[in-house]
Amino acid sequence: MERLLTIPGVQHRTAEVIVAEIGLDMSQFASAAHLAGWAGLCPGNHESAGKRRSGKTRKGSTWLRTALIESGTAAGRTKATALGARYRRLMRHRGHEKAVVAVGRHILEISFHILATGPTYRELGPDYFTRVHAERTKRRCLRQLAQLGYQVALSTKEAA
Repeated sequence: MERLLTIPGVQHRTAEVIVAEIGLDMSQFASAAHLAGWAGLCPGNHESAGKRRSGKTRKGSTWLRTALIESGTAAGRTKATALGARYRRLMRHRGHEKAVVAVGRHILEISFHILATGPTYRELGPDYFTRVHAERTKRRCLRQLAQLGYQVALSTKEAA
């Protein structure tokens, strides 16, 4: 349980709920995605004849869901964490509720890996997504500047 407390947004009560609801043996779940599906934190996929309908998450453990959504809200308020950055990135396009559920699911997936393999949580930093997807970030920024009427010429920064 001590290792779960290293995750941003997870406090003692949330760690207790996670351990009580899913247990310590992660061999019963094939992957973190299977655990998230079991917990009911996966978005639904109701599509018929090319029309996308409700993507509500399905019902799962109400105690676990409540604890993870509270943790997702708390993690979303943090400034210098990857989970806080994830919340802010999703919040712009999806809204508060969907962003909180997504961060709660991410916390559950992190918990799965911590309980299955044993390391403590390692903070990746608020710029993790930007570093991993640098080319995508560059294209998005250039597109936004073009929409504002700017013309930008890129050049690489020389090493000092």
